[in-house]
Amino acid sequence: MATVLSVSGSPSASSRTGRLLRHLDQQLIAQGHDVVPLDVRTIPAQALLGADPRHPAIVEAAELFARADGLVVGTPVYKASYSGVLKALLDLLPQYALAGKTVLPLATGGSVAHVLAIDYALRPVLTSMGAAHIVQGWFTLDKDITVREDGTLALAPAVVEALSPIVDQFSAALGGRPALSTAA
Repeated sequence: MATVLSVSGSPSASSRTGRLLRHLDQQLIAQGHDVVPLDVRTIPAQALLGADPRHPAIVEAAELFARADGLVVGTPVYKASYSGVLKALLDLLPQYALAGKTVLPLATGGSVAHVLAIDYALRPVLTSMGAAHIVQGWFTLDKDITVREDGTLALAPAVVEALSPIVDQFSAALGGRPALSTAA
């Protein structure tokens, strides 16, 4: 199966975006894919803000992008756009770092006013970096993502219903098998 790089562009350690991505990672693993998580916030600030693409942490991140067959790119929406830490990383990658890759863009935010951030802010950057195929993205409201006291994630039923076929579409685009929810 395919190798998927799951990139969380959230600067927060307790991010709903990151938790949503890790939840989706499990779906992709169940469909037979190898998933490599990357939380951009763990890359040293000096590496991101120093604008040195030869910094070892950036070189390592670029290698992860190069080895991946596909990417899930998730970001919280801040001021109608994707996060600054994600922007800093994407700016330091080679121009065509996504060439030949299938990408699933995801975003989270507090208001439906930000729903177009995927199509008007994130998708153009992913396209300019050479993504071969960008599947339908998805925006999830923060209120629809709950972290229980035990640390497990609870998603609103409508989110689960909407995300399942989107993840299946991404998996199929990678050459994976669809989940049973859409195969029935």
